[in-house]
Amino acid sequence: MKIIVSKKIVPKGYAGITLFPFGIFVNNEKYLNNVTTINHEKIHWEQQKETIGIIFYLLYIIEWLIKNLIYGKKSYRNLSSEREAYHNEKNLNYLKTRKRYCWLKYIFGKP
Repeated sequence: MKIIVSKKIVPKGYAGITLFPFGIFVNNEKYLNNVTTINHEKIHWEQQKETIGIIFYLLYIIEWLIKNLIYGKKSYRNLSSEREAYHNEKNLNYLKTRKRYCWLKYIFGKP
């Protein structure tokens, strides 16, 4: 996986975005050394890799639509893939022990 600096690809207000199979994009060089941001995006990389990218994006949109009805503006932080990434972004050993499809247990509540 490549980590690329690109202000054009990363949505405004976000530090980074992961787009499997292209790589991880950060909006500023300072994030290249931010281990929390990079770990967060690497968690998304694993999520997308295990669902072959396109399936991840479809599930992400469906879950967002449902959770948008429930949480409104807070729907983004309540998405299962985001919950897994935010919950584990500071644990730099997480990816060594992470089980495949772990984000599924974040759909309805904390694991």
